[in-house]
Amino acid sequence: MPAELSPRQRRVLEFIRRFIGEHGYPPTIREICEACEISSTSVANYNLRRLAEAGYIRRSDRLSRAIELTAAGANLVPFRLRPAGATEAVQVPLLGRIAAGLPIPVPTGAESGAPDPDLDVLTVPAELVGNRQNVYALKVQGQSMVDALIDDGDIILVQHTPTAENGDMVVAWLPDRKETTLKRFYLEGDRVRLQPANPLMEPIILPADQVQVQGRVIAVLRRLA
Repeated sequence: MPAELSPRQRRVLEFIRRFIGEHGYPPTIREICEACEISSTSVANYNLRRLAEAGYIRRSDRLSRAIELTAAGANLVPFRLRPAGATEAVQVPLLGRIAAGLPIPVPTGAESGAPDPDLDVLTVPAELVGNRQNVYALKVQGQSMVDALIDDGDIILVQHTPTAENGDMVVAWLPDRKETTLKRFYLEGDRVRLQPANPLMEPIILPADQVQVQGRVIAVLRRLA
């Protein structure tokens, strides 16, 4: 570890890595303060600035969870996603792009870690999947969820389910439009609002029977370099 990083900065960097590995998205400033025993958000911001200046993270002041690990930050701190003795990795089927224009098929064998051999597969840390069954991966096309830190080209892990709670990020099939979309789900009376995380885009509002939930997002994978 280069000398310009203090023990506290190393601890913050390690926490960010662990949090992203466990949750699929970065922590907030307050979560960093609590986990790293930092007394104020200003002190946390100072340490994050030092990490950014040293090239270990990238961040935006406009968003609450806008911290990204660079390749240097991802590889520098020793870190394990799994407890000792746990399975290192599992395979999930990679079913294509989310804007493919076709409903997403129910994955076969994903719950056992042995997807259909005719499908492309993605090897991921076991802790990202946990005990969930029927998990699949999709490559994101477009920027409708960019403020949720999901950008064009990212890969999402999705648990197949036909239902969702308000606020869940879902993969939804819109049969009348013949398109698949990634949005936040909100059931409002007899209608569903599919809310993008991009201020330049309008929500999709449809009768509930015209929206078929095909899965809930559980993690995001991003190539940083």
